Amino acid sequence: MIPHDWIAGLAGGLMIGASAALLLLGNGRILGASGILGTLLAGEDPARERLAFVAALIAAPALAALAFGAPAFAQARELPLVVLAGLLVGIGTRMANGCTSGHGVVGMARFAPRSIVATLVYLGAGFVTLFLVRHLLGAI
Repeated sequence: MIPHDWIAGLAGGLMIGASAALLLLGNGRILGASGILGTLLAGEDPARERLAFVAALIAAPALAALAFGAPAFAQARELPLVVLAGLLVGIGTRMANGCTSGHGVVGMARFAPRSIVATLVYLGAGFVTLFLVRHLLGAI
């Protein structure tokens, strides 16, 4: 049985926050998922902790799906649209020098000005995108 959406969201947020805090306290490193994945894909610094992090990113949802069942989700039917969305997220992550875990969780907790600006920008872009898709395109 899948818990209520807000419970799953709260649990996920607590786990991300706890993992960021443990990495900072244990290794003195700041959690940034895009940076960890980017350095592995570029062949830079293939540390075991980075490989373990990426393995856990894949294994945790699989284990949750086994324990609670896979959630229902809407899937985009057009592969080019999915590829374009992924490329835009990747470009935005590079332009912002980090992703939501780096800026939104860790950077905001450290009161880093660029993280505050980055978080405001990506949240604003998400609000505008949802508004356009829902009200102008009639989707969702």
